[in-house]
Amino acid sequence: MPASSLAPSTSLASQLRSRIEDHTASIGIIGMGYVGLPLALLFTGERFHVTGFDVDQKKVDSLCRGQSYIYRIPSAEIEIAKDRGFRSTSDYARLSEMDAVIICVPTPLDHHREPDLSFIRSTLDSIAPHLREGQLIVLESTTYPGTTEEVMVPILESKNPRGLKAERNRENRDDTFYIAFSPEREDPGNETISRRDIPKVVGGLGPDATELACVLYRSIFNRTVAVSGPAVAEMTKLLENIYRCVNIALVNELKLLCLRMGMNIWEVIDAASTKPFGFHPFYPGPGLGGHCIPVDPFYLSWKAAELDFHTRFIELAGEINTAMPYHVVDAVSSALNHCGRTLPGAKILILGVAYKKDVDDLRESPALTIIEHLQKEGAVVSYNDPHIPFVGQGRKYDLQMKSVPLNDLQSYDCVLIVTDHSEYDYSRIVSEAKLVIDTRNATRGNSSSNIVRC
Repeated sequence: MPASSLAPSTSLASQLRSRIEDHTASIGIIGMGYVGLPLALLFTGERFHVTGFDVDQKKVDSLCRGQSYIYRIPSAEIEIAKDRGFRSTSDYARLSEMDAVIICVPTPLDHHREPDLSFIRSTLDSIAPHLREGQLIVLESTTYPGTTEEVMVPILESKNPRGLKAERNRENRDDTFYIAFSPEREDPGNETISRRDIPKVVGGLGPDATELACVLYRSIFNRTVAVSGPAVAEMTKLLENIYRCVNIALVNELKLLCLRMGMNIWEVIDAASTKPFGFHPFYPGPGLGGHCIPVDPFYLSWKAAELDFHTRFIELAGEINTAMPYHVVDAVSSALNHCGRTLPGAKILILGVAYKKDVDDLRESPALTIIEHLQKEGAVVSYNDPHIPFVGQGRKYDLQMKSVPLNDLQSYDCVLIVTDHSEYDYSRIVSEAKLVIDTRNATRGNSSSNIVRC
């Protein structure tokens, strides 16, 4: 829809729009992780006054020193941002100085595989005392449809000491703040698409909120896509990731069938990909990882259950993908048996624990589940990952393991490729290892008898 049709009508909205368009607005970004830090750098690059907020003092201190803790973001970019005025802090009282606040905090699943909004709720509790009229608050964290209106708005309206209200229908009030949802679309490790070229979906609680958020994001993204409200934007994000989850589940199930039929699923996918229409390739693996794809189906299923609706198709896809790490463990046990070894006591080297190639992100990585279950079966497990030197305690695991050098591969009973990082010399690995189990088709083209593809 044309920007002119959404032009802010109230003086508060007009003032904020002018500051954004002049790049004099102060922007606070809460959560300096894989989403928030790149976003802060984009805004800083456009000469906005940007402050990064995080409860993790180690991250704050690192940024204050100009040091990056994310593999794909060099420290030089942090130093440049600092020279342009970027600051980081754990002092949430400074939120009162911000014209726009963008929330980029985790939204994991709890132990019952239900939405855990504790990070969002605690962040809103921190914002509310410092909320002021005319501020724009945008949530980017992936969540279920309705979160913005059912969780964000009540907390901010009930807990701010000035009695401020969220704009809903272009009310001409001087006690208004603005609320919007704009899903993050980060793709760690993707170097083919510039962040600026990824369209930004925006849904505001009212027309002014939508337009203000569009103006804000238009300053760093080449295209914004306005939708009718926050719930539509929330559902858009879930659809994008559930689409991937369902299709990956399909090829994972077909992989298991192809293994029984003595076929190579990767060859099948390559052949199908020659069709110039009606087919998009997805690839199997040892399980899903990352923050979004393994989590989003359960967010939607949980919300659907409130409406007495059973998302059977989506839940089945989630079950198939969740089972893949256990298939890998079974494949390791079977391969060792064929070599005259048993899983208990076997020395196993895991190659790659990041959830995808060439990133340093452990979130929901299937490698962690695989390691835990191999250890439970009595295997002696080590790992190597050029991007993750140490695996400590996480939300669901406590491994306390260090990455080991890729030396003396002959000393391991099995080398298990879980994440196909580009740094690995797979020809050398196959030539030196007794047994290689490949879950990523990393050894494609190599017909050595010591390779088992699963």
